[in-house]
Amino acid sequence: MDITLTELEQAINYWRARRPSSGEERTLSPEVNALATVYATIIFNHYQAMPLEALHPGARKLLETWRKQAT
Repeated sequence: MDITLTELEQAINYWRARRPSSGEERTLSPEVNALATVYATIIFNHYQAMPLEALHPGARKLLETWRKQAT
């Protein structure tokens, strides 16, 4: 199964709502930071989607949680 850029944006927004940036410097939460790394990889490499199997296990778990909540 793949994650598309649109889906990834939705997952990032889901986690941003639950774990907003913090501090004066507006640091991203660990969850958002993990997914932002995937987002950057997709953009940098001009991918349309990325296989879930290629992601770090932590990022996969965040996406699985988002998908369960989205349904």
